[in-house]
Amino acid sequence: MPLEDGDPARWRGQQVNGEVSGTPHPWGTGDPPHRGTPAPDGSRTEAMAEDWEPGPALGGRDVTPGGVLQRAGQEPGRQEEALMAELSELVQKVVKSSSWWERHGVDISILACSFLLLPAGFLCLRSAQAIPFLAGVLTLGVVHHTLTVKGSHLASHNALTESKSWGKVWAVFFIELCSAFTAEQGTYNHVKIHHGYTNVIGLGDSSTWKLPFLNRYVYMFIAPLVVPIITPLVALDLLRNVEWKAALRTLCCMFLGLYCHYWLLLNVSGFQSPWSALLCMLLTRSLLAHPYIHVNIFQHIGLPMFAADRKPKRIHLMSLGVLNLPRNALLDWSFGHSLISCHVEHHLFPSLSDNMCLKIKPVVSQYLKQKKLPYNEDTYASRLRLFLRRYEELMVHAPPITELVGIQ
Repeated sequence: MPLEDGDPARWRGQQVNGEVSGTPHPWGTGDPPHRGTPAPDGSRTEAMAEDWEPGPALGGRDVTPGGVLQRAGQEPGRQEEALMAELSELVQKVVKSSSWWERHGVDISILACSFLLLPAGFLCLRSAQAIPFLAGVLTLGVVHHTLTVKGSHLASHNALTESKSWGKVWAVFFIELCSAFTAEQGTYNHVKIHHGYTNVIGLGDSSTWKLPFLNRYVYMFIAPLVVPIITPLVALDLLRNVEWKAALRTLCCMFLGLYCHYWLLLNVSGFQSPWSALLCMLLTRSLLAHPYIHVNIFQHIGLPMFAADRKPKRIHLMSLGVLNLPRNALLDWSFGHSLISCHVEHHLFPSLSDNMCLKIKPVVSQYLKQKKLPYNEDTYASRLRLFLRRYEELMVHAPPITELVGIQ
């Protein structure tokens, strides 16, 4: 019976070392709907994902949520809502006691430092010596991913500012100008669909990251190199789903961002050939593309999947279907804590900044473990081995629906 309807339920199976035991779990493809395509139960879930105001250790332990659903005299649906409300209250206390610097200032400073590093990166590329030139490539590569991944992600959730008007400005700047993507479609598919329906098959199941016609080694190690080329092409296709004024603005911002990068390489870095400048653009824009692709699949695919009409309520949906990776200095800076070590916290409270996700992490992890809810954690190397070993199962075949069955 659907857990959404308030029936007692549990997840049948255990997660052991990043895998779901029991029935074999092949995964498949399916693109999330674009703007204008209705999602089941859309208005309530979308508001929940976007408008929250101030989500197991993968070992041998049982991570079934049955332990918190068996208290006598309480309906599971109401109890789950009570759990989420209780956790939200704990997190809200932390947010209210935090300064502006903690809520927004730390992450804004990281983005500002990245902008300040741009001149040094372009000037280093003028050198004919290998070490300064490579330093320039590394600098521009890290700066590019900090602005396009961390900046765009925070802007899509309006986590850079408490002003919605400025939030829209930053979304256009980081997503369209810096990332060469469309702000409306990027925000809709990520915030409304992926967050609203995390690991719900056909909606937020990360299927847009799957390319089943590629073999495991091509997908994991070669395909990421063409992400800078694919991204604007996908954006152009998505422009069919937005108003003409927004499409025109997006085209102008995309062209301006790409042309400025190209112009600076020719006129500041001193590249003599257009092709050498374009090759350098590709190199810097794909420098961290491998971990970018890996992180996006490691943290959701391989975890429980649900049908749209049989998904659990929010706290279980996020604790079951989201995984945290360990802290990493380079990825924490370039991608942000909410995409690396605090992804569970981010999915439970998506409007918080990276620094605030890190600050509430002890509260969230302690609460979920105390209530015997999953708190998924695994290492980057472990997930990489898992995906290379089970690529056909996880990335090619259709995913099964996680069984939710009644208990006494």
